[in-house]
Amino acid sequence: MALLRSIGPFLCLWALRTPAPPAAAARGLDVASYRERVRAMFYHAYEHYLESAFPYDELRPLTCDGQDTWGSFSLTLIDALDTLLILGNVSEFQRVVSVLQEGVDFDIDVNASVFETNIRVVGGLLSAHLLSKKAGVQVEAGWPCSGPLLRMAEEAARKLLPAFQTPTGMPYGTVNLLHGVNPGETPVTCTAGIGTFIVEFATLSHLTGDPVFEGVARKALKALWKNRSDIGLVGNHIDVVTAKWVAQDAGIGAGVDSYFEYLVKGAILLQDEELMSMFLEYNKAIKNYTKFDDWYLWVQMYKGTVSMPVFQSLEAYWPGLQSLIGDVDNAMRTFLNYYTVWKQFGGLPEFYNIPQGYTVDKREGYPLRPELIESAMYLYRATRDPTLLELGRDAVESIEKISKVDCGFATIKDLRDHRLDNRMESFFLAETVKYLYLLFDPDNFIHNDGSAFDVVITPYGECILNAGGYVFNTEAHPIDPAALHCCRKRKEEQWEVEDLMREFYSLKKTKKFTLKRASDHGEGESAKNPEDASSQKDGEKRNSKKSSHSLLSCPSQSFNSKLAVLGQVFLDNT
Repeated sequence: MALLRSIGPFLCLWALRTPAPPAAAARGLDVASYRERVRAMFYHAYEHYLESAFPYDELRPLTCDGQDTWGSFSLTLIDALDTLLILGNVSEFQRVVSVLQEGVDFDIDVNASVFETNIRVVGGLLSAHLLSKKAGVQVEAGWPCSGPLLRMAEEAARKLLPAFQTPTGMPYGTVNLLHGVNPGETPVTCTAGIGTFIVEFATLSHLTGDPVFEGVARKALKALWKNRSDIGLVGNHIDVVTAKWVAQDAGIGAGVDSYFEYLVKGAILLQDEELMSMFLEYNKAIKNYTKFDDWYLWVQMYKGTVSMPVFQSLEAYWPGLQSLIGDVDNAMRTFLNYYTVWKQFGGLPEFYNIPQGYTVDKREGYPLRPELIESAMYLYRATRDPTLLELGRDAVESIEKISKVDCGFATIKDLRDHRLDNRMESFFLAETVKYLYLLFDPDNFIHNDGSAFDVVITPYGECILNAGGYVFNTEAHPIDPAALHCCRKRKEEQWEVEDLMREFYSLKKTKKFTLKRASDHGEGESAKNPEDASSQKDGEKRNSKKSSHSLLSCPSQSFNSKLAVLGQVFLDNT
């Protein structure tokens, strides 16, 4: 663990709570005012979704109706749930939890994106589950190791497991929730669609005690690592059956982005040296072959030659990721490059040709993506540079001026003339608004530095929660890393602890000390006994206390429907 220890002080830079410098006030930016404007943005979009689109996945803001997009899950409601709590709306959080329990069904004949279902549905439900007690939900005995939202997350994740049954362990991009992988499903999947599971699936394994989820996520990560090129890069799309690269362009943007993100966040969440080592090796190759003047280009994965001198809006997460490993100076320089593009257009076009300084044909839109705002939030936690607040200000002004319509906020189809498209992606409420609000709310519980926390009693002992250090999944759903240590359901782990206890007591006592090993069937059953459940709940009430101490869209259609731009393969969604 020496590697993690060496960079440990940097991993939580974003969570530090240092006083903001007077420069922010000197520039005349009223942080509280912008925070309230972001709150109003959220409710304008959220209330119109409820009125006009629910129970469909997403709002169509120009026609004031709804549509299913990623699987008919009432997706916007799931994606917005933890944002409600971050904004302080406890009563609506509680109401939505009840609605989701009653109305969401995963036993449906729908072809769903494995990637999107994981980050939005599984991630959203896990986050809401872990935040339930804080939101005043009456949790059941055994929480956070059990609960209705956790069971829903597990059910959704199990629907995705058939996709991982490939010779390489890398998953298919699409799965039918009722029938599994369709016989004619394309084996070509984007890199991010393979490597973006460890945060949600490891959390699920630790909470439920079932190692299968973390196991398949790790196998997929290692398969990508095994198939990197000799110069240390990965391509954009790979055949999950043969492990042959179909699109060989390497970069940090669309089709690859959250693979790198999850190596870092998985390492932080799990304190995993191997995952961090993988990322740091990739980072060297990325700097050597793709970085030019603090921009990141696309290169051929085997040769390192430039194939596409384009900045994609999805790449704007990178400065935030750099801040998580302590590379703040490089992060700020790259952020400022991206910010100049925002200032030029009032948003980030999907593709921006760096040498020409302008948009790429058919990629001029801005679907209200969060990535640059996300990086601003992380970097502001690390530096308190007022320039980062100015990006937040500009984002609020641009989105309100260009995108706001009577029934919500519409995707900007073309940043050159501000034409709109009839769609409001669920990530607008899950990510864009959330990161904006957290940028302007330095005292939010998400930014907790560990000075306050909750102690709860679980069937497996005392547990510390809500101490901060939340790890956001790639859909901005915060996961409390402390929760992963609350539910020791794996028998081998429990037996190891018992063996250590026996050894300890054998040294302390002359008489033999024994512990009864839990039976296979009875492990974790105490919460199911009404009497035990009652006493457990009373015990939790007595012992729970406050202490004071120190986007990506992967293929959802046939791969032959694609667009090649300067050698790079991307889906044509137009």
